[in-house]
Amino acid sequence: MKFIINSQALLKKLQFLSGVINTNNTLPILDDFLFDLNDTTLKITATDLETTLIMTLEPSMADESGKVTIPAKLLLDFLKYLPDAPITFNIDTETLAIEILSTEGKYKLTGHNADDYPELPMLEETTNFEISSAILGTGITKTVFATGNDELRPAMGGVYFDIMPDYMTFVATDAHKLVRYRRNDAKSGISTSFIIPRKPLNVLKSLLALEDVNVQVEYNVTNAAFAYNGVKLFSRLIEGRYPAYEAVIPKDNPNRLIVDRSLFISSVKRLSPFANQSTHQVRLRINGQELLMNAEDIDYSNEGVERLACTYSGDDMEIGFNSRFLLEMVNNLETPEICFQLSGPTRAGIIVPSNYDNPDEDILMLVMPVMLGQN
Repeated sequence: MKFIINSQALLKKLQFLSGVINTNNTLPILDDFLFDLNDTTLKITATDLETTLIMTLEPSMADESGKVTIPAKLLLDFLKYLPDAPITFNIDTETLAIEILSTEGKYKLTGHNADDYPELPMLEETTNFEISSAILGTGITKTVFATGNDELRPAMGGVYFDIMPDYMTFVATDAHKLVRYRRNDAKSGISTSFIIPRKPLNVLKSLLALEDVNVQVEYNVTNAAFAYNGVKLFSRLIEGRYPAYEAVIPKDNPNRLIVDRSLFISSVKRLSPFANQSTHQVRLRINGQELLMNAEDIDYSNEGVERLACTYSGDDMEIGFNSRFLLEMVNNLETPEICFQLSGPTRAGIIVPSNYDNPDEDILMLVMPVMLGQN
């Protein structure tokens, strides 16, 4: 088994693949990449048994098909310091001895038996649809940060794909915040739903940021697969029912606060260090057309206060939010101004763009308040 390939092209693929590998694997073989050379095509696989990523490359020269697994960390640490140039892999599939030749020198390591590598996922009785990489990537980016970590509520550990024939909705929540991102231009022609864990979505998000293609989605009751341009990612689905997200979204929040998004973000960042380190509370006191924001930690006599110009319609009110949640959410909006839809200091607040550049896009972010008596 022999092939010649560009070092940096290989490194780039392996860095994406390494995102699948866990730091502490129960099976040592999962610390490896699987190299599978078939004629002139090289497929490289990484898996943690729940998520599997396969990427395809075309070596400039290939001879003798074969398979071997190579320790991932060793190979990555080596390739990072090679110049952008072709390198040669000579692999004895009997002894598993691997020799790598570059313009800088010759290197030897030992691989492992590919027969010990887990079987690749085989999806049966599947349903398929197609979605643009831009829509899929944006849907993941806008929601995945809001997923939860509660082991008792595993469904919240992933993004809920709520697919209707004429639109698609991505939902994530951790019970403190919720994001609903809908695209009316994602028309699959089918009606279904499933929950994909956070980890494979973060890997997929990074990959899709580089592409402008249509992604083939294939799924059944236990797994989903995303494929395009020689890349295929398999993910085990999260079992269980997703919370009834529409039921928790307030239908009547009459108070409307519109502020400049970038100025609001800057204010929250400056005030956050002064907030109580357990609640991270920032208070919003709205009076007329002025927004007074403050954060304090009574135990250490820390306090910060800022004023922002705003546009407000509704009754004067005061409400507190976790500053970390606010920053996560507002940073994932892109419009110059954002609108807070509020009802009262103990009711969930809604954050939406003040206007939409894309009429097919609809995003809503819900955040639970921090009780004003908590400091």
